[in-house]
Amino acid sequence: MAIGNGGTGSGLVVSFGEMLIDFVPSEAGVSLAEASAFLKAPGGAPANVAIAVARLGGRAGFVSKLGDDEFGHMLAAILREKGVSDAGVVFDAGARTALAFVTLRADGEREFMFYRNPSADMLLTAAELNVDLIRNGAIFHYGSISLIAEPCRSAHLKAMELAKEAGALLSYDPNLRLPLWPSPEEARKQILSIWDKADIVKVSGAELEFLTGHDSVEDEVALRLWRPNLKLLLVTLGDKGCKYFTEDFRGIVGSFTVKQVDTTGAGDAFVGALLQGIIEDRSALLDEKKLRQVLRFANACGAITATKKGAIPSLPSASEVMEFLGKA
Repeated sequence: MAIGNGGTGSGLVVSFGEMLIDFVPSEAGVSLAEASAFLKAPGGAPANVAIAVARLGGRAGFVSKLGDDEFGHMLAAILREKGVSDAGVVFDAGARTALAFVTLRADGEREFMFYRNPSADMLLTAAELNVDLIRNGAIFHYGSISLIAEPCRSAHLKAMELAKEAGALLSYDPNLRLPLWPSPEEARKQILSIWDKADIVKVSGAELEFLTGHDSVEDEVALRLWRPNLKLLLVTLGDKGCKYFTEDFRGIVGSFTVKQVDTTGAGDAFVGALLQGIIEDRSALLDEKKLRQVLRFANACGAITATKKGAIPSLPSASEVMEFLGKA
């Protein structure tokens, strides 16, 4: 798979949503209260996806609002430094950049405590959207956190509409963060409210169970989330790999056994690699053999990311992935 080799890979991935600072305890396996010190780590799933694409040699842009504060300007600088266009980023003088305190449990899984009341990303308006950037995207990617509150919700819906009108593929990773929603019922309702607009949807096993109300990741449960508009539905199952469903075929691609240090960003690395693979060869959505190659590469990206601390510093380059696959 010619990730990062240009050619047909010149298409732009535009990612929309939150970018924030994660504060992570300097030692693993402690609660927030027990932590003696915290390291600051840039994060936010849609931003991670954009950077993952750029790390693989693709073209990426990001659309969001940050606080007009030191953290906001630091995050915009990180986007630029990582090769992501920040032409869609605006600043709010009256609101802070979002923060999240994240505990890494002993098993590498995460727990979150958020500071957003409201944070700048929640205040992005439709009038502040960089319309040209959105219209230039071959793929428009987003999550569901930007659906929680106005005015950002309206900006999100408008951006989807602009991207769709311009012929972009719409990619949706709900990235469920229940503590941010007023209730689980509202989360389920709003996350599913835009389901029939997407071309590509990726959910985790836990998100599948939450959205369907079934304690199972079997195919018949996953297919409850299938809609006629979809070209690809993916269910990621961590170290068990990833299930894929299209109109014509379905299957599972196994993952790679690695020593997990921190799963932060692993799903975003997977999505970034998937989207860049589709940019490289859109026929992968119709050709099962090609799709399986793309998903194997994406699984490798996720696995590599989980072996290191922090999301953005862990996102691999194409050469790192090829080296990893060569040894797998």
